[in-house]
Amino acid sequence: MADRYYLYGIFPAPGPANLPLEGLDAQVVQTHNLGDFTFLYSVACQKRYLSSRKNLLGHEKVLEAAMEQGHRTLLPLQFGLIVDSWEQVQEDLVAPHADDLAQLFERLDGCREVSIKVQWEPSTELELMMAENADLRAQRDQLEGTQLGMEQVIFIGQQIEAALEERQQGIVDQFRQALTPLAKDVLENAPQTDVMIYNAAYLIPWESEAAFSEAVTAVDSGFGDRLRIRYNNFTAPYNFAQLN
Repeated sequence: MADRYYLYGIFPAPGPANLPLEGLDAQVVQTHNLGDFTFLYSVACQKRYLSSRKNLLGHEKVLEAAMEQGHRTLLPLQFGLIVDSWEQVQEDLVAPHADDLAQLFERLDGCREVSIKVQWEPSTELELMMAENADLRAQRDQLEGTQLGMEQVIFIGQQIEAALEERQQGIVDQFRQALTPLAKDVLENAPQTDVMIYNAAYLIPWESEAAFSEAVTAVDSGFGDRLRIRYNNFTAPYNFAQLN
């Protein structure tokens, strides 16, 4: 039975040689050239790989290990991609998308992806906002101390909600203003939880990560312990490697 191949990512040719990496199912990671592109792969031992934490981390670790060894310009492929032959890869991916792939490599050249996720505590921020805003505080006190009509209750609730959203936007804008000038490109994603207020990926020059990290820390420090920041300074550039 012919081997099937699990694909991790693509380098511009000639790509790396003899990477001492272990992939999924403890298979040796290898490379295969197709024209201007070099594919990172290992032999697939399963018909289908479940998206378990172990497998997802195994996929990501191969990509990051290759980048850590100096092969920085890398297009990551989606988890679970298995092919039956290199002819299939040539026909389905390389031939129809060669120009797009080349443009993506040009975009990523000399750059790295970093990501930032910002969380806050809504109840804490609400109390801080009330302490700072006498008008809103008076409106909220009305809800507790008097008999109001439904329209009044809805109106006051909307006023408080709008003010909290404005407060959230003000925090997000501080991160944007500090970080965007340091980046070649930015992609903002939807928050993943109710308490997450900012979720963004930045494409930055590879050597400027230290300055970017300092900028993240500087903005965060201005808020004391009000925010929880998750900053990832090294990841395969999934957000900026999308084919149109």
